[in-house]
Amino acid sequence: MQIDTFHWKKNQILAEDYIGQSDQAKALYPYHFGNVEDWQSRVDWLDEGGTSLRADRGRLVEVLQAYNERIGNSQAAVEQIKALAGKDALAIVGGQQAGLFGGSLLVMYKAITLIQLAREWSAKLERPVVPVFWIAGEDHDFDEVNHIHMLSQAQQIEKVKMDHPTGKRTSVSRLPLTAEAWKEALNALDQSLMDTEFKASLLTKLERTVVDEASLSDAFARWMAILFGEYGLVLIDSDEPNLRALEASMFEQLIVQNEALTASLLTSQDEVTQAGYGVQAEITQESANLFVFAGEQRLLLHREGNYFADKKNEHRFTKEQLLDMALTTPEQLSNNVMTRPLMQEFLFPVLATVLGAGEIAYWALTKHAFEQFGMKMPILAPRLEFTLIEGTVHKQMNKYEFTFADVLERFEQKKQAWLDAQDTLQLNERFDVVKKDFHASYAPLVETLAAINPGVKKLGDTNLLKILEQIEFLQHKAGEAYKAQFDAALRQLERIRLTILPLAKPQERVYNGCAYLNRYGNDWLRDLVENAIPVDGLHRVYYL
Repeated sequence: MQIDTFHWKKNQILAEDYIGQSDQAKALYPYHFGNVEDWQSRVDWLDEGGTSLRADRGRLVEVLQAYNERIGNSQAAVEQIKALAGKDALAIVGGQQAGLFGGSLLVMYKAITLIQLAREWSAKLERPVVPVFWIAGEDHDFDEVNHIHMLSQAQQIEKVKMDHPTGKRTSVSRLPLTAEAWKEALNALDQSLMDTEFKASLLTKLERTVVDEASLSDAFARWMAILFGEYGLVLIDSDEPNLRALEASMFEQLIVQNEALTASLLTSQDEVTQAGYGVQAEITQESANLFVFAGEQRLLLHREGNYFADKKNEHRFTKEQLLDMALTTPEQLSNNVMTRPLMQEFLFPVLATVLGAGEIAYWALTKHAFEQFGMKMPILAPRLEFTLIEGTVHKQMNKYEFTFADVLERFEQKKQAWLDAQDTLQLNERFDVVKKDFHASYAPLVETLAAINPGVKKLGDTNLLKILEQIEFLQHKAGEAYKAQFDAALRQLERIRLTILPLAKPQERVYNGCAYLNRYGNDWLRDLVENAIPVDGLHRVYYL
């Protein structure tokens, strides 16, 4: 396994500073993942009782067992759930929206980080540390998760997409997709994937995930279980009805203390801005930070006097009505990005949570909200980042002397410099000399023609321009013919760029993992899971 480490600066300044432990960022978080003493401090806080606002562990285990059995998770995951029943058990938790066929590569990397950290700290602490993947099935942005991208053999970024079945703005976990829709998506994937020794097995596994008019969330959960269940990854959908029932008392508190919750978030927001950072989530005095399911839609609530209402004011609830809903039909309620961390803390004994850069930035806004509910923000661990580089692409990078940093920071300049270096005939310079010399000798001759006849002079001027145009025409054609010699090289350089920075984004944010599983099987994935990789906030280049 060959892996290079690279410092790819985060696009979120706060996350970059948090990872680097700058003084401004450190003050916004109670712990840091890089300090061993902070891990022990978190363990001690949990062992001393932590928050009194805590879900019943026995009921949580029952919910996890039922859900993981339903999605067909492995025995290793079931054993981890059983371990979670113990009083000394801790959890490493992280989540993501449920994406088509697993979503982008970063989703796999988040799961790998959970498994790596749980294994590491279970060994260090000599007690169960369970990796839990929280599927944000309650999310309603279907267009964000209904497609995948892959790089085709023709060096085109292809898109496989599923259409919204109803058009209604509701959670993806509540949108069953027809067998025909799944068949079309699988056929499109089949057409996009090259024929390999792994293809039939890959498609068979994916077909198993979409049975019974599965929602995107169910299909995603089954696929993640296939990929990572053997490593003990426990899965749960945030919109699972039995989980919602367990969350009732926390929803009650989020409603009872709603004004104070908003005040706490605004206090943290002020601290973030005073530290010199922009905020990553919009918080206002009227924010309720909860969603409600009404009219077959998931609607964000805000406070309006003594009422909670949606944006269009079509649905209005008193606090008493919301409290009744929380206790009798909690499946009608849903968290937003600010209250999900609190609900996660309520449910699990969270040692650490695995987050992307954007998540690290907006979690800073929740520090005082945790404290308001007698909780403490857990350790925030940055998820592992990878770029997969195939052997042929690696050879081409060496051939053209392109480093990983070259592709990220100066690709066009390096490409042009390489092309310029190949121009041994110096065609442009030689043609420019010819045009200059011709004009210098021919123009004076044309000027003398005026003494004979102005009409002849005009004809000479036209002739001069036509000859120069013909020289430039030949120059252009010669240049095209010369560049044609390098078509193969230009295609190879473009392949390098599309591999590392497709759509001007990191590979892990664009491409789906199926193309790599199809071409290389599971060995690369096993390497990333089974070999210890430090969770340090750095980017890694893995050579396939």
